[in-house]
Order: sequence, then C-alpha cells, then structure tokens
Amino acid sequence: MAEQNDKPEKGEEAKPAKGGKPVLTPEQQAEAAAKKAARAAGKGKESKGKGGVAKGELAAERVKRTQPSRLRKLFETELRTRLMAELGLSNVMQAPRILKITVNMGLGEAITNPKILDSGVEDLTLITGQKPVVTKSKKAIAAFKLKGNQKVGAMVTLRRDSMYEFLDRLVSFALPRVRDFKGVSPKGFDGRGSYTLGIREGNIFPEASFERVEKSKGMNITITTTARTDEQGRALLRHLGMPFRS
Repeated sequence: MAEQNDKPEKGEEAKPAKGGKPVLTPEQQAEAAAKKAARAAGKGKESKGKGGVAKGELAAERVKRTQPSRLRKLFETELRTRLMAELGLSNVMQAPRILKITVNMGLGEAITNPKILDSGVEDLTLITGQKPVVTKSKKAIAAFKLKGNQKVGAMVTLRRDSMYEFLDRLVSFALPRVRDFKGVSPKGFDGRGSYTLGIREGNIFPEASFERVEKSKGMNITITTTARTDEQGRALLRHLGMPFRS
C-alpha cells in the first residue's frame, strides 16, 4: 500500500497539521516572507507627517549648535578680561554683560495697507532668524485713523547665542554698509546701561533682498545690559565692536 503524502500539491491550499499550524508550500512561504519584509520597511513611513517626511528625518535636518557663537566665545575668553581691567573690577560676576536684544519694527502704513505687515514680518524673520511677534495698538486715535487692537508692527526678542550672532552681524556687516557712516551716537543710553539704536533702512542687512523690498522699513534696536551706569554700558558695547561716534 502506497504511503500518503502529507505535503499539499502545488496550488493547493495549506491544511492544518496535527499541531494546529498549517503546512505552507514553498510558494506560500516565499509570499509570507515578502509580506513580512514589506511590513518592516513600512514602519518608517507610518511616522511621516506633512510633506511625507518622517519625524526622525525632520530632527536630523535641524542644525544643532555644538559651540557658542563667535562673539560670545570671544567675549568670554578675551573681551571680558579687558573690560574688567578697564572698569577696575575684580569679580567676574561684576562685569557687565548683555541680557537681551529687542528689535522693534513699526509699520504705521499697515493701517491703510495691511499687506505691508506680511512683508515686514518676513523681513524681520530673515534678519533676526526668529519668528517675530505682531504688535497691536493699545488704544484708538481718530486723528491717525487708528483703531484699538489693530496690527501696527512686529517685534523680536533675542537672547543667548541668538543675540550675540545678531550683534556680530550688526557691527560687522550691517552698519559698515550705511552710506557715509561715521559711527553711531553715544547718546542713546537710558541712564541704566541699556542702549537704543535707530536704523532708517533695514536693507543694510545682507539677509534683506533689494528686489523684494517694496519700501525701506526702519527699526529700533534696544540692547539691554546688566551695566549699572551708562559708562559701563558704553564700555561693554565698545569692546563688543559697537562703533561709537567720537
């Protein structure tokens, strides 16, 4: 009597064996392996967000800072020692330093032309490298056709490495591009060591494009320091490269 063959013929469905698990043909085993490999490859696609980019890829594209900015490193290694010697300070904690830099752009023309606000926010983002906050009017002024809580400007507050990078670009690239530049006024201090500088045209920054700018936009730059007097604040900014007019 011929022995019965437990293996199914080609094209025949698998039948359950004694243990409860079906016996697969070689073709079915290859198909199952291919499906398993496809599922393993598709796990990375499940976490993709907008634009079909995975979350891990977005994190990898972001540039992580490994070293402090150039001006900050220079200040902590060399300039602070010179500043302390000039001011006669013995403790490092007594040396004045920068707390923050506030860049404010007033866009009064946004009252009649709201589109200019979008271009101002875009320019300020390119110049500072940070998304600005849109400022609104506190009260209505009928003489200027200004309504209450109306968008009239943009503002950015920079801290830590961002403020040092902005200040470095300001004194190294932006201010030297001003026509007939003879230095900034030393009278912009508020009596407590903080300095405010007004710029008529934001085109002096290399990040601003001349072709895209509809109209030149000015801005106010306020540098807040820990200096107790204007003399200390002036000495701090002078060591950081601020070209004061003599």
